[in-house]
Amino acid sequence: MCVCVCGVNHKIALYRNLIYFSKITKSVIYLAFKKEWGYMKVVNTEKAPKALGPYSQGIIVNDFLFVSGQIPFDPLTMQKVSENIKDQTRQSLENVKAIVESAGATLKDVIRCGVFLKNMDDFTAMNEIYAEYFSEWKPARSAVEVARLPKDVLVEIEAIVNLRK
Repeated sequence: MCVCVCGVNHKIALYRNLIYFSKITKSVIYLAFKKEWGYMKVVNTEKAPKALGPYSQGIIVNDFLFVSGQIPFDPLTMQKVSENIKDQTRQSLENVKAIVESAGATLKDVIRCGVFLKNMDDFTAMNEIYAEYFSEWKPARSAVEVARLPKDVLVEIEAIVNLRK
């Protein structure tokens, strides 16, 4: 498969499974992707809420685990834990942790998190709880405000984990 990206300003994500080469002719960059991704595996655990749609809790691709966004649902009741941002952040992170651990890793192996907040005014409270989970090791992270989240929760957290030991 070959992808052609035209223009001057490009943002290109390079992954382990990306064979990168550039041939610049009149500001055209060509990228070639490997035809095979290699090792792929679905990750599911009873210790995290079941997926609410057609997606997996996590996917392992070669040496990386991609954890789907976790909302603050109790995995046993499949209900929102509370209306409090701290409680919701804690539960979302517990759900992420459960998926990470089910893949044989720990939170120290997390290399990136994405945090989606319903209200950026909750950033400080969310950050306080987040720091409890990532005190020694601080993965890269983005935190953005979104218009709406599934089931009208206040926070959703996703992660990328390095499984290479």
